[in-house]
Amino acid sequence: MKSLLLLSVLAALALAALCYESHESMESYEISPFINRRYANTFISSQQRWRAKAQERVRERTKPAYEINREACDDHKLCERYAMIYGYNAAYNRYARQLRGRK
Repeated sequence: MKSLLLLSVLAALALAALCYESHESMESYEISPFINRRYANTFISSQQRWRAKAQERVRERTKPAYEINREACDDHKLCERYAMIYGYNAAYNRYARQLRGRK
């Protein structure tokens, strides 16, 4: 009987701790989290937008060797499985290099 009473008290305390709603969580309801459509892009200037697009183009053209190897390995299922066990570098050396050598 004592253990049942102790268990119910612990369950009530756990329920109170988990279901407690603080006032901090209500702050998000006070301010609308969304911006009006008209002002959605005003916080980023057109100059910053242009610079970000240019940097993305540069990153696409100059990929690191490991990323090129990984993309080559992603095209083949066996290479991808081997990479999950031994890593992409070993998988590329085993599968993708052989395939590129045949071409």
